[in-house]
Amino acid sequence: MSSPEGAAGAARAERELVFVNARQVVTCAGPPTARRGAEMSVFQVIEDGAVAVRGERIAAVGPRRDLEQRFRNAERVDCASGIVTPALVDSHTHAIFGAPRANEHEMRAAGLDYMEIARRGGGIHSSVRDVRGRTESDLLQLARKRVRRLSSFGVGTIEMKSGYGLTLEDELKMLRVIRALQAELPVRIVATFLGAHEIPLEHRHSSAARREYVDALVHEMIPRVTQERLATFADVFCEPGVYTIDESREVLTAARAAGLRLKLHADELTSAGGAELAAELEATSADHLAAVSDEGIKALASVGTVATLLPSTMLFLGKPGQAPARRMIAAGLPIALATDFNPGTSPTVSLPLVLTLGVSQLRLTAAEAIVAATINGAAALDLAHEVGQLAPGYSADIAIFDVGDFKELPYWLGARTCRALWTRGKACDVHDLDVT
Repeated sequence: MSSPEGAAGAARAERELVFVNARQVVTCAGPPTARRGAEMSVFQVIEDGAVAVRGERIAAVGPRRDLEQRFRNAERVDCASGIVTPALVDSHTHAIFGAPRANEHEMRAAGLDYMEIARRGGGIHSSVRDVRGRTESDLLQLARKRVRRLSSFGVGTIEMKSGYGLTLEDELKMLRVIRALQAELPVRIVATFLGAHEIPLEHRHSSAARREYVDALVHEMIPRVTQERLATFADVFCEPGVYTIDESREVLTAARAAGLRLKLHADELTSAGGAELAAELEATSADHLAAVSDEGIKALASVGTVATLLPSTMLFLGKPGQAPARRMIAAGLPIALATDFNPGTSPTVSLPLVLTLGVSQLRLTAAEAIVAATINGAAALDLAHEVGQLAPGYSADIAIFDVGDFKELPYWLGARTCRALWTRGKACDVHDLDVT
């Protein structure tokens, strides 16, 4: 048994850092829960602040002069008069895919909508055919580059979904790619099983064939995913023309019974009860919600499910409407922002761009947008106790941006202003942009 003196000596031996010369330190500090209502506009900003790190954890946050005295022997990290924030959290991506789908962009410009493209074998089905023909190694090579690009914008935590396989082996293949990324990359990666992303084309010819696939999700795929510990969450695309309310409930109930936490693609294009189902099942998050009803907002707010909004998707699809963020906030519904990075409807790796859209399209304040991409994004992944704020005891996930004020983070349209990223107290290379 180790002595108290030995434990203290080990603690003293941990590497200490102090981040100094920051014009502002945006802490987002507070309770380890999603922020609601007026809470989303209130966060601590320390002018000429500093952050001290010991090992993998934040040791202290406060005025620079105080921390320089307390941590006089620590290694200095020069923030070059930029701003320091918690590393951003991208809580909804589909980053495991093969080829892009640029042809669909022109099809939409010609007047075809999302569901019509899907009916013609495009959309998700196009990516399914592509992923099924690729090796795990090929997908890993592509995903590795894309994750590096995502993180280069100051993102320290990324959720990734399967969903372009739609067979047992192809879904497992995608999830194993995510597991490989978790093992080799410094950013924090959360895996979500989305075998219910679509009904595969080979199961669409009859109600019996459709039923066969739902049974496979419940009785084959979910058990294998949990047996191999390949995912933390399960998700379903609940939308007319994709999965019905009853099918979604059945799949998610089975996933919860198997130990997976729940997410839901809900009310993206049509208000069809997806938000109410997410509330009924007390899902961790309900995502998209561009067409959510007032009743759906009220239901979600009553259980504390995080509404993850994806404004780049509606913009890229050319849709005139966005999720009613201001009504959500007024109702006390916590909202997060994420990229929805995917090859068909949101091919962006820039979470700061999404923050820009949060302000310009969703009418958020800069503070609300930053909260939505930090502590509320963490809450959408059940990680609000670990990341999303700069406070003692939290993981040392820290981003430094070359801007002079936090309001500039969602201001510079499309700019990559992140100059440094740290996760778990270690620096990440945000300048490796050799990606396609």
